[in-house]
Amino acid sequence: MQVSVTDAEAQLTDLVRRAEAGDEVVLTRHGRAAVRLVPIQRECDAAGRRALIEAVRRSVASHVTPGPDAARSQDDLYGEDGLPR
Repeated sequence: MQVSVTDAEAQLTDLVRRAEAGDEVVLTRHGRAAVRLVPIQRECDAAGRRALIEAVRRSVASHVTPGPDAARSQDDLYGEDGLPR
């Protein structure tokens, strides 16, 4: 939706509501796009962040494949004498 800056003055509240609802609102000056109204993304509170972290953990848990044991991961770099190969 495009609205001239002059017309937007009279209907600013409605335009802000529309932008918050997800509509693209572009203000024009002399027929050319000047500004776009976009909603500000709200920051998560502590409970929201915790829920997001748990969701990510659950999501990646199914994709994890077992690998070599970290304690033995560099055994192939050293010989029986403990020196590098």
